[in-house]
Amino acid sequence: MTETNEILVVGVDIGGTKVAAGLVDRNGEIKSQIRTPMVANRGAGEGLAAVVSAIDLLLSHDPKARTLIRGIGICAPGPLDPKTGVVINPPNVPCWRDFPLATEVEKVYRVPVKVENDANAAALAEARWGAGRGYRHIFYAGVGTGIGSGIVFDGHIYNGRTGAAAEGGHMSIAYEGPRCGCGKPGCIEILAAGPAIARRARSKLGSVEGPRSAILDLAKGNIDAVTSEMVGQAYAAGDPVAKQVLQETVDLLSLWLSNIIDLLEPDVIILGGGVAAMLSPFFGDIADGIAKYCIISRCREIPLLKAHYGADAGIAGGAALCSE
Repeated sequence: MTETNEILVVGVDIGGTKVAAGLVDRNGEIKSQIRTPMVANRGAGEGLAAVVSAIDLLLSHDPKARTLIRGIGICAPGPLDPKTGVVINPPNVPCWRDFPLATEVEKVYRVPVKVENDANAAALAEARWGAGRGYRHIFYAGVGTGIGSGIVFDGHIYNGRTGAAAEGGHMSIAYEGPRCGCGKPGCIEILAAGPAIARRARSKLGSVEGPRSAILDLAKGNIDAVTSEMVGQAYAAGDPVAKQVLQETVDLLSLWLSNIIDLLEPDVIILGGGVAAMLSPFFGDIADGIAKYCIISRCREIPLLKAHYGADAGIAGGAALCSE
């Protein structure tokens, strides 16, 4: 139960298949949370209803909560306009096209509503309450199924001219590399995100000689079933093929992050997402790789930190949008 003098905000994380919502206090603590299905492939109204239903369910767990809410922050799939709260044309949520999500949710709850993309919001949450506390200039990267990034300068998200800045996952580091879904060749996302790790592992398993890899055991002998999670599990068990795959991923991320540092020279780099968590034993190797590639000689002074919020980054990020 909430205290009567407590100030809360609602953080909402919308994906293609789920809506997660949480009550968050002024210190960034998630007091409670729920998860419900998202209706992404029907009409815009049904998509909105799924979001409202999730928030209503969250608030129903505590009768006092509704009177304590001071704002709702929503992490929504992009592209979107954070200034107007309009969701433009997200591939994973096709029900919304030029949809005024912030305005529609404000009509229901009569509190300020802000909308941002997930990586920007997660970066802000880490800056306010997480691993980035005490730093002025923050670069955040969420490395999972894709790679998203966010930039926070002096406590504020850097959105660029139209709100579309900080697409660091689509920075190309290999001109002749595989073509990314965005259309460019050799983006870090197509080379180092979860699906790329799985592809690299499958390729190696098809040609490896010697003892059977633990990756293949986890996949029950089916190379096509290999996932990045299996690579991480096999690495933890001491599998040499998994170690090689992850070390190559580390090299790619090191080169990319050296470019980020040479461009922005942030005070700190924070890595979140499932792949980043899997690579946490390699953070020292990533730092060494950054130092090898970086032009800025004092790059080792920039710490490389694991994100605080983990799987709750979307809820915390949404809440951070309304935390001022």
